[in-house]
Amino acid sequence: MFNTLNIKSQALERLVHLERQAQGLLALAQQQDQALRQRGMTLAPGALERLLTARAELEQIVHSLAEDSITLDQLRALAQTTALLNSSLDPDTVLTEVIDTAIAITGAERAYIVLQSADRQTLEFRIARDAQRRPLQAADFTVSESVVQQVARTGQPVIAGDALLDTRFGLQTSIMTHGPRSLICVPLLSRGQVIGVLYADNRRALNLFGEREASLLLAFANQAAVAIENAHLFARVRETLASITEMKHLLDNVLESIASGVITTDRRDRIVIYNRAAEQILGIPHDQAVGRAVTDVLPDVFASLNSVTQTVLLQNRPHVFEIEPVLPHRGAVTLSLRLTPLKDARGVIVGTALVVDDLTEIRRRDATLKVVHTYLPPSLVRNIQSIDRLGLSGDEREISVVFADVRGFTSFSEHLDPELLMSIISRYLTVCTDALQLQEGIVDKYMGDAVVGLFNTQLNPQDDHAIRAVRAALTMAYDVQALHEVLPPEHRLFYGIGVETGIAVLGNVGSPSRKEFTAIGTPINRAKFLQENALPGEILISPQTYEHVREIVIAEPLPPRKHRDYPIYTEIYRVTGVRPRR
Repeated sequence: MFNTLNIKSQALERLVHLERQAQGLLALAQQQDQALRQRGMTLAPGALERLLTARAELEQIVHSLAEDSITLDQLRALAQTTALLNSSLDPDTVLTEVIDTAIAITGAERAYIVLQSADRQTLEFRIARDAQRRPLQAADFTVSESVVQQVARTGQPVIAGDALLDTRFGLQTSIMTHGPRSLICVPLLSRGQVIGVLYADNRRALNLFGEREASLLLAFANQAAVAIENAHLFARVRETLASITEMKHLLDNVLESIASGVITTDRRDRIVIYNRAAEQILGIPHDQAVGRAVTDVLPDVFASLNSVTQTVLLQNRPHVFEIEPVLPHRGAVTLSLRLTPLKDARGVIVGTALVVDDLTEIRRRDATLKVVHTYLPPSLVRNIQSIDRLGLSGDEREISVVFADVRGFTSFSEHLDPELLMSIISRYLTVCTDALQLQEGIVDKYMGDAVVGLFNTQLNPQDDHAIRAVRAALTMAYDVQALHEVLPPEHRLFYGIGVETGIAVLGNVGSPSRKEFTAIGTPINRAKFLQENALPGEILISPQTYEHVREIVIAEPLPPRKHRDYPIYTEIYRVTGVRPRR
């Protein structure tokens, strides 16, 4: 079974065949007519005229059918290409199909398209191709720019059967040089606006473009303009979507890199954004948090959040507060919460943004530093780089201990008003404290009128700790004498001082609610023993300490005066001065 196209093709072939037969029959009839006339006879009246008329009508039918066939082919190609254009959203593909179709339906040698720039101030060359579907460069295409500009300006097509003789172009250099014979230029219209121009030409054929080609090309150009606009619109949407996607990825990366937990909620207080830091701080996985009400994620943490949220939304301003919840996976923690209204581009509140900071370690370090401040002078505290590396939980090391106690304080205190007594003893304790801190020692404890100082602990590591301890003891003795110059005789007291060097264990001791840093071991007891043996104003040091300081102090050996019912040392040293520097 033949389709419609085959039937019409066969009909045209038969008509052409009949036309040829009619032509032959006419020629034969004319020959017969001439032969008959030579014999004095003629054909039937009107026969030759009717045969001429029949042939002319047959020629007209063949010509019309051929024209209709060409038009049908053009329309079919136009319909197919229009469908293809409407199915593609790639700008380059659309422009290529437009050019190739324009050449096919007009019979042009080549064509090109210019489109309006983004600011609609200039025309930009986009694509050019020839009848063999080969791409052409703008430099290879020289045509009259005035034709293109005219069409872009007026929105009306321009057709020329012979551009060289067309008075509209005159003697324009581009026409004379390029030499196009037939040209057609039509606007690309979309929503009544000229978005570009389609130009096609043929350098050999005259009068190639007629009304039929103009109508077809205009109809096609209108469809093509819509397809081009759609493709460009889609490309812009795709670029915008790509930008939005890139921005989202960037935002996601930023959120993931933030050390603070970030949680956003919608109008129903359901979690929309929940970053990795929030997972780590709260211990709730992302998939168990997003989409749920924020108060349902950790009820104990956010139990008070409802009232705060209402205040934030009503006052339209952020609110910062701290909570100390007990988290299932971590125990007691300290969290800082910053709750802020979340607004859209129009400024309408669409939810809340919650920033969570874990202050647990900071608070613990602050507490540790507070304790450290009680032992060390500010200059030493500033030098501590990391509390975590101090080893305050326990460390065994060699230290030097200074133990100083006021002589005769018990009998002295029995005759003074309590307030005056506290004032006097505070002045003596200040002298000891200043002497210890001058040598960067720490005060281990005050025991009534006694002071214990430590050197070479985790808080004040020192290689020359024994020397520093003895110098601190000498400074105490000198400063007490200086203090006596401003005190009345009845308020003058003296220290007995002992210095020991040895191995001890140092760290925080006490209960969970209250801890103190201290030293435990024989150096503490032996320093106390030396102090008990010291007379008022004396400084007694152990043999271990003496070995460290013998090059810088003058000391004399003597036997212990007290033994505490058991011998500790058979010989101790009394410091009498400092050796001159060499």
